Amino acid sequence: MLLHLHPENPQPRNIKTIVECLLDGGVIIYPTDTIYGLGCDIFQHKAVERICRIKQVDPAKAQLSFVCYDLSDLSNYTKSISTPLYRMLKTYLPGAYTFILPASKQVPKILKSKKDTIGLRVPDNIITRSLVRELGHPILSSSLPGEMVEEYTDPDMIHDKFEKLVDIVVDGGIGGILPSTIVDCTGDEPIVVRKGLGPWPEVEAA
Repeated sequence: MLLHLHPENPQPRNIKTIVECLLDGGVIIYPTDTIYGLGCDIFQHKAVERICRIKQVDPAKAQLSFVCYDLSDLSNYTKSISTPLYRMLKTYLPGAYTFILPASKQVPKILKSKKDTIGLRVPDNIITRSLVRELGHPILSSSLPGEMVEEYTDPDMIHDKFEKLVDIVVDGGIGGILPSTIVDCTGDEPIVVRKGLGPWPEVEAA
């Protein structure tokens, strides 16, 4: 199913349809403030496994991240955050960043990396945040498989390619071509492990 949502004023009825799909264990493709991504409910293990099959990766190696509504969600899924780190996160979020943080016990085991970390995002995108707010907890997010970045900006082309693999493709308009900037915050100093759309002038990519 291809479902259109207005990028600035998403229709509540369509938001509810998508969230019901997620709660039923569905997999969606949806827009963020960067590129279109694969998403599911973090607590639906079979949906997580479906995403990993689509990506053809082991869940522990899949570079999956949590899309949160705001910083208040972070405290549930990561261990205690220092005041300086919280201030930094508040500076950059919502925005085009994925922050790697130590995972809390509330993170389902299937989603923890071998290093016991999780990537957390708060995208600056009204559709994404409306979905997460209606769902009541984070959406699992992953990039689409393959390297066909230009095709992955057009919801119609995405639907043509993935309609048999996912339940809903959310059409929120033309997507971007740059992914989020990934920042590892598990050490003493934040380290950029991938430069993406979010500017990070202080540190060069590792």
